[in-house]
Amino acid sequence: MSEAGKLFVVATPIGNLADLSPRAAAVLAEVDVIAAEDTRVTRKLLDRVGVAAKLLSYRDANERRLAPKLVARLLEGEVIALVSDAGTPCISDPGYRLVSAAQAAGIEVVAIPGPSTVTAFLSVCGLPTDRFAFEGFAPRTGRKRALGAFLGSGTTLVLYESPRRVIGLLGDIAEVMGDCNVAVGRELTKLHEEVLCGTAREIATSLGERDSVKGEVVVAVDTRTATVSATETVRDEEILAMLDQGLSARDVASDLKDRGVTRQRVYTLARK
Repeated sequence: MSEAGKLFVVATPIGNLADLSPRAAAVLAEVDVIAAEDTRVTRKLLDRVGVAAKLLSYRDANERRLAPKLVARLLEGEVIALVSDAGTPCISDPGYRLVSAAQAAGIEVVAIPGPSTVTAFLSVCGLPTDRFAFEGFAPRTGRKRALGAFLGSGTTLVLYESPRRVIGLLGDIAEVMGDCNVAVGRELTKLHEEVLCGTAREIATSLGERDSVKGEVVVAVDTRTATVSATETVRDEEILAMLDQGLSARDVASDLKDRGVTRQRVYTLARK
């Protein structure tokens, strides 16, 4: 039986192709095959750095089917790199099934760190980063309830959003969290990179005055600065009163879930 191969999880540029690290370029040049989210996108990157490598398409639509086959190839001794269209694989991109299956099979999985939209934006958004929650793309339905769940969490919430829907998202943030501090990043590391800081209402108004909003967008919300909304939040005194009436923390959390109260908040108050 041949010695098992190795799986490299390789971060690639989120916009500026010069951000590909020398180590990443070297790994991509040496592996047997590169599993790429979009082979056309990856081929352009490889052509820039002069790497001729075998590519195969590995995306959401075929991940369940291909992951076991790639693990079998790894067990036969092949060395494989996993890349996404931009940034770090497995972060709102395909790959975790392959990584999990490889680990379960005893195959070494090695991270080649590099660009990530989340960390790049957090570093320049001007909001607290000691605690943050990354939720991927903002939900299209139930968005206000999802936002309300982070009230009182003490985190900076990070979301991806379509440029066509970002103004609507900011409107929902303003309704649920009031005049909280928000940052919007657009086209990070690219020619027209932009970071807007202010309240959700201010930025929504600014973007609404443009003919259109283009490019990839990421939004950060400082939930620590959220103000009380009459429709979505509950004062601590109301929660404590319900607990004093003999309701369990579990029941209170369930009753107040639709009003944006998190389970964590209820249990914290119950312990006081």
